[in-house]
Amino acid sequence: MKQSDQYHKWVEWSEEDQTYIGKCPDLITGIHGDNPVRLYSELCEVVEDVVSHFVADGRPLPTPRIRPMQEVENSPVGVLKGRDSSPATPF
Repeated sequence: MKQSDQYHKWVEWSEEDQTYIGKCPDLITGIHGDNPVRLYSELCEVVEDVVSHFVADGRPLPTPRIRPMQEVENSPVGVLKGRDSSPATPF
């Protein structure tokens, strides 16, 4: 596993900006682009570059804090709270 793999990365559509935003909040604020697949690839490259700079400078990497579903589970709305965990019924 590469060191950059420990950091959660994702791409989402920004209605406000009318573009896709690639995020990795533990390391960078984000990048943007029109093609989500290409953007994710570019995001992975940027994160790899950031990790390489930390290592080259002898600085410790930040501890990964963002994990999939963490924001939803901890949101004040509680989107997942109280939902039945049984499998969905097929249509």
